[in-house]
Amino acid sequence: CRTEHMFMAEDRLPYVQEMILAKTDEERVKPLEKLWRMQKDDFVGIFKAMTGLPVIIRLLDPPLHEFLPDYVETLLELKKMREEGLSEEEIKEKEELLRAIRSMQEANPMLGLRGCRLGITRPDVYHMQVRAIIEAACDVIDEGYEPVVEIMIPLVADKMELKITREESEKIIKEVLEKRGKNIPYKIGTMIELPRAALTADEIAKYADFFSYGTNDLTQTTFGFSRDDAEPKFIPQYIELKILEKNPFEVMDIDGVGKLVEMSCKLARPDCNNSLTLNPDLIA
Repeated sequence: CRTEHMFMAEDRLPYVQEMILAKTDEERVKPLEKLWRMQKDDFVGIFKAMTGLPVIIRLLDPPLHEFLPDYVETLLELKKMREEGLSEEEIKEKEELLRAIRSMQEANPMLGLRGCRLGITRPDVYHMQVRAIIEAACDVIDEGYEPVVEIMIPLVADKMELKITREESEKIIKEVLEKRGKNIPYKIGTMIELPRAALTADEIAKYADFFSYGTNDLTQTTFGFSRDDAEPKFIPQYIELKILEKNPFEVMDIDGVGKLVEMSCKLARPDCNNSLTLNPDLIA
């Protein structure tokens, strides 16, 4: 369950943008409360549909600028507003939006402020999500369902990132369970999607109940390829020249990415559950 898709819904995006653009903690409270209620309703539905089965919920992964309007489009809108002589108040509001969008732009967003880095530097988002997950689990238990809760922390590169995020999450979980008078088993794990995470899996496993392998990002960071650029610009030629046998984003690279996954599995604790989704061509 990738929670960012829930944020992209038409009725939610304005609240996400309001939260991102808020200048103070006080201004963030209202949109976070709205999003909490919406996310909780989502998780209630998922837990009911999956009763008795594990539900892995990945906390927010993409950078926040993905939820904001496009910079160039906003710049053109501002230009048009000035030409049409709209009010100073409207123009000022659009200028503030433009500044906010510009301030969040990154040279390489795939390796920038996203995943657990976002959860650590902007903890209110992850706090809201974890609270929504556990409150939803409590709600469905009251209706006779059996939620199996697994929370995934994305883009971990260092054990301390997972340690900090886990500790913060467990504070929220404990608070909710005590308030609701419940005792719900849960797991907290991470996605191994960076080479360093694979190479230090034994250290990361100290704070993880499970691993899941994100082969898309792991392939990008192992090869140094940006999928959006590599697939249209040079991978077909690389295959034609036999530099690559197949597109590594469609069929796992056994010699590189595969070895990292294998090493990670061997380093992890025996009781740390691992899951990996493979392309059917690879299995064949």
